Amino acid sequence: MTQRYQTLLLAAWLPLTAMAGPEGDEMSPFPVPQPGFERMVFQVPPAENEVDLKVEILIGKDMPVDCNRSWFAGTLQEGTAQGWGYPYYVLPGAVGPASTKMACPPGEAKLEGFVPVQGDGFLRRYDSRLPVVVYVPQGFDVRYRIWTAGAQIGQARSR
Repeated sequence: MTQRYQTLLLAAWLPLTAMAGPEGDEMSPFPVPQPGFERMVFQVPPAENEVDLKVEILIGKDMPVDCNRSWFAGTLQEGTAQGWGYPYYVLPGAVGPASTKMACPPGEAKLEGFVPVQGDGFLRRYDSRLPVVVYVPQGFDVRYRIWTAGAQIGQARSR
């Protein structure tokens, strides 16, 4: 095992052990889910330049969809684990689903598809040292996508 790999493993492991309460539960700093909510957790992998990355938190449901675009509406809010300072995210509710109302081709069957919640607060800072903790209404799933900054940087001009 290389020194760099050992350092990365230690860097990923230390915050989790520091978070663990007396029972060794790494979720102990975070609130217990309220009735009707689930606590969903994922961890992003360590990256060389995490400042150049963002995490998009995708919340939604798998449901039958047709040719129209479907979505829920909601806002992802940030909270802080008291006494720890760790961020967590809460979707207090989602409105919908809503969809466009285009006429689908005759006889086209509905298919199972992921219908996302759209709104503010879903693009977040990338931090591989902490788990991403999200509280969602029961029945919703949490997925994520990693965004990276491109090498090309534009220049603004004075006018």
